[in-house]
Amino acid sequence: MREETGTLDRDGTALAWASLPGAGPTVVFLGGFRSDMTGSKAIFLRDHCAARGQAFLRLDYSGHGASGGRFEDGTITRWTEDAAAVIAARAPGPLVLVGSSMGGWIALLLARRWGPERVRALVGIAAAPDFTEELIPAELTVADHEALARDGVTYRPSEYGDPVPFTAALLRDGARNLVLRDRRRLGCPVHLLQGMADPDVPWRHALRIVEALDDPGVLLTLIKDGDHRLSRPSDLVLLARALDPLLRKDAA
Repeated sequence: MREETGTLDRDGTALAWASLPGAGPTVVFLGGFRSDMTGSKAIFLRDHCAARGQAFLRLDYSGHGASGGRFEDGTITRWTEDAAAVIAARAPGPLVLVGSSMGGWIALLLARRWGPERVRALVGIAAAPDFTEELIPAELTVADHEALARDGVTYRPSEYGDPVPFTAALLRDGARNLVLRDRRRLGCPVHLLQGMADPDVPWRHALRIVEALDDPGVLLTLIKDGDHRLSRPSDLVLLARALDPLLRKDAA
């Protein structure tokens, strides 16, 4: 099977995607904040699905990777709608959503919206739902708050590269998309992978997700020495082990 690539126009912004034909359900990789679809987890999943003959889709939100738009214009709502538009165009059937970091939040929002008839299972990798409310505010300094009030944006240092912009619009919009404040039944299997040495998403945040899901079959795998990326070979083996049982014919 050969992977296809292209773009989808959404409100004048070109959203980049790459899809692999195969058996359903389609595995969809949803990347993290400032990440893109060329990362090691996305490529591992593509190759893993290709070996299985499984349909696979990866994409870049606006302002990310090969997609158009400014990153600073993005919000959780906008990026969720970007993902929904690409999925609707390229993977209209049953889905297994794999969300990394912020992508885990987007996956939960889409699973709530579409229900178990569409979303057959969900895998979270260092999932960070509600991070604009639960994780970022504790890190903001007085200078950050002043910059947000004055400029609408502040820049925080990052160990992954250039300083990361956080906008007031992102924080306001995040408050409208919270998923950890109420218990909700997704109606599909959920498996969360979380590193206990993650400097960005504390492992106890994964427990918050488990508590917020009113589903009896939620699984949480804690990797004691795992970081935020969870992209070491040993981590990718765990990802495959979490995903494969969800792709059995009875899950499709």
